[in-house]
Formats: sequence, C-alpha cells, structure tokens
Amino acid sequence: MNVKDLKVGCQTFTWEMLGDRFKGGPDDLLKAIADGGYAGIEITDTMIGHYAGKPAEFTAALKAAGLTLVSFAFGSKSGFTLKDEIGADLDIAKRWIDFAAAFPGALVSMGSATVVSEGPRDDKFTIAAEVYNKTGELGREAGVQVAVHPSSHHNTLLFDRADYDRIFSLIDASLVGWVPDTGHILRGRQDMADTLTTYRDRIRYVHLKDVDASGTWAMLGKGVCDTAKVIEIAGAAPNFNGWLVLEEESETAAADPAGAVRANRRTMRGYGA
Repeated sequence: MNVKDLKVGCQTFTWEMLGDRFKGGPDDLLKAIADGGYAGIEITDTMIGHYAGKPAEFTAALKAAGLTLVSFAFGSKSGFTLKDEIGADLDIAKRWIDFAAAFPGALVSMGSATVVSEGPRDDKFTIAAEVYNKTGELGREAGVQVAVHPSSHHNTLLFDRADYDRIFSLIDASLVGWVPDTGHILRGRQDMADTLTTYRDRIRYVHLKDVDASGTWAMLGKGVCDTAKVIEIAGAAPNFNGWLVLEEESETAAADPAGAVRANRRTMRGYGA
C-alpha cells in the first residue's frame, strides 16, 4: 500500500484516561478530532455516551464532523478471563457488533485479556481465546470484522512476545484479526519488526503511539518507535485496511488532549500520511 493511500484516525482513550477530569461528551470528541485534521475515529464503549444504541444518530454526527468510524472498542470487567462470565461477555460483544454493523467497514476491537482472578495463567488464555473466537463468529454472522487489541496496562495477560505467541496459537485467524499497538509492543520489550512480520496476516489496522527507552509514554516521534518501519510492514500486510489510528497516553496529552492529538496529526504528515 502506498503511503498516500493511508488514512489517519484518532482513538478516544486520550480523553478517557482523564477519568472524572474530562467533563465533555462524544460530540466534544468528534469536534476535537475533526479539528485536529483526522479522517476517522475509534471510539470506546466508555466514551460513546448518549449515542449508545443509536447508530443512526451517531451516523449523522459523524457525517457532520466529516469523520468515518474506523472501529468500536470495548472491554469487560471480566478481563475476558472468567469462565462464568463468558455468556455475559458475549452478550456485550453482540450488542456492540450490532451497533458497528450500521457503519460500513467499521470493525469491533476487543480489549486485552486481563488477569482479574487467581488461578493458572494458562487457563486464562484458554478462556480468553474462547471469548475472542466466539465473538469472531458473531462478527462473521453480522458482517463485522473483529480484532483483538493486546495492551501493556496493569495485569494484562498479553504483554510480551510469549503471551502474543500463546494467544495467537489459540485464536482462529479466520475469525479474529489483530490491532497491533506500537506503544504496548515496545513496553513489552518485543522486537517490533519481528512481531509485526510474524503475525502480519492478522493485522487489520494499527494503533500508533510512542514510548521512550524506559517504556514511559511519549508523544509520537519523541520516543523509540520506528514509525516508518511500522508503516512499511503494515502497508504490505494482506488484510490491513489502511487505517493508522493514533492514540496518545503521554503526560502531554493528559494536560491538553486536543492539542496533543493535533500535534500527532502534524507529525504523521511528516511521514506522508
């Protein structure tokens, strides 16, 4: 894929991480992201607000802002690792898949499997894979692609390369894709190029963010992420849809989310995107 064909979106976690300090709503996010120069948005179950269950209204709001819904991201208090909660997790997944189905081309991104209970670690991989695969089946029935988004946040089950290898050995690649997140991959001390290349066929779209050498979040281009290499590998991946979704978690973003995502969009233009 040529760089000029890439599309740049923005993830709303930049605001979500503020918690109670964020007093706005989804319309404020749409405005900030559109004003920042983005073409698309990835919004979460936490930030969808009054548009939850109202896809027609959200469609109108996106159109007015000139934005495309790249993906709808959701997680679960179960961490997708509690056997007794599999049914409830699938009910939630079905709800958001049905919502995303109203937006042509939009994916559903499932958050990282997370350890929330005692018990053997391997059992948790098995449970998470069951949830991911069954959600993938629901997605296929609805015509919506489903992808998993591993993270490096507290108690994640999917942190280092061994974790990635384990979960991908259990996930049906025909049902569930992958949203590689450059910041989380680097924080897991993985070889970025090798991980992306090994699992390139699973890549659906990419989360781009940066960290410094110690693993602390940094503004895009201010850390150790080799963004050009990421674009090169993803651009050649057979199932990559062309979306680079920027997500910012640095202290700079905590102080001024709109300003930070605007700066990151300028940085991406330096790569031709």
